[in-house]
Amino acid sequence: MNDPIFGRLFGQGFGPPRKRVENSLGSGVIISPDGVIVTNHHVIKARGEAEIKVALSDKREFPASLILKDERTDLAVLRLDAPGVTFPYLNFEDSEGLEVGDIVLAIGNPFGVGQTVTSGIVSALARTQVGISDYQFFIQTDAAINPGNSGGALVDVDGRLVGVNTAIFSRTGGSHGIGFAIPSNMVRQVVKSALQGNEIKRPWFGATLQRVTPDISESLGLDRPAGALVKQVRKNSPAAQAKLLPGDVIVGVNGKQVSDPTAFRYRFSTKPLGGSVPLGIVRDGRAITVSVPLREAPEIPPRNETELRGQNPFAGAKVANLSPKLAEELSIDEEAYGVIVLTIHRRSPAGRTRFLRPGDIVVAVNGERVKSVRNLSQLLNLRVRRWRVSLRRKGRILNVEIGG
Repeated sequence: MNDPIFGRLFGQGFGPPRKRVENSLGSGVIISPDGVIVTNHHVIKARGEAEIKVALSDKREFPASLILKDERTDLAVLRLDAPGVTFPYLNFEDSEGLEVGDIVLAIGNPFGVGQTVTSGIVSALARTQVGISDYQFFIQTDAAINPGNSGGALVDVDGRLVGVNTAIFSRTGGSHGIGFAIPSNMVRQVVKSALQGNEIKRPWFGATLQRVTPDISESLGLDRPAGALVKQVRKNSPAAQAKLLPGDVIVGVNGKQVSDPTAFRYRFSTKPLGGSVPLGIVRDGRAITVSVPLREAPEIPPRNETELRGQNPFAGAKVANLSPKLAEELSIDEEAYGVIVLTIHRRSPAGRTRFLRPGDIVVAVNGERVKSVRNLSQLLNLRVRRWRVSLRRKGRILNVEIGG
């Protein structure tokens, strides 16, 4: 059965079945002496509901429990189940102090071969067009990062943690000298929330932004196309309290340059709640500074998550009232209002008709504006032969008519 001739004739899978053991391998960083570990969310997600086991470089193995996971930042925090054991750990360094050209080391377990250290330099900072997570603001390095390095440490020459390796740019799956790491300042915020036993709380801005294009830059008299252009400001929001106006261009947060809306979002969201932060803006060609309070998005109205039932095309969909807090959690337009679809049971009436999708905002039913989950439930209890539904999907209004 192992003869190569048989393999060519019948394929390499010919012969008795062989037992295969599959392991989801990733890397992590111990950041406290009691065994708190930070890694990537996608490493933990690949494990599903399986037990998490951590193997250290000294051959010791420990089970670990999940403290917090945050898909939006692609980070997860674990704790080793090892009472009384003291572990070596890395201290955080301020990632804002990094500069292009600084020497860094990438530590991880590439391809499962064991702990490996590679060296390189910081190739770029504030990479925002990578498409990896909601908060895209990455350290780029040419230190070799391969599959299995995800969640591993990026350290400076003093051995301090400046980032968590999370992705590579590659056409073959191997390292091509373009790796990306989540800055330590974002990692520190997630770890702090995990150790306090809280959900991750981020400051709310309350305005929609857009990229400054060359045409917009020229029309506003800017010297280059950079910054975040304010499109709309929500009433009673921190942005409104700071007296920001549509047409303002945000160019800095607390003295740090902002190149686009994604960079602003990172710099603003990593500030702690409480107090305020100065923003540098350009208004009518003049550079001014405004102070924005750092407070959490309110959950007004309460989300009131409800699974709809009855004889209507929405039955089987879970919906909720859209508030600034829920909009921030779901990374959607903060000016959106109404009722949002969260999930849909595939075999339900809503799933079979296929007109609804998670993320849709229900604007109106049979000509009546939908103001709340309770209001939607009342409209769906009416007996009608046909349903006319208006939905907002990715900024567009869709009108759908469904037979009763």
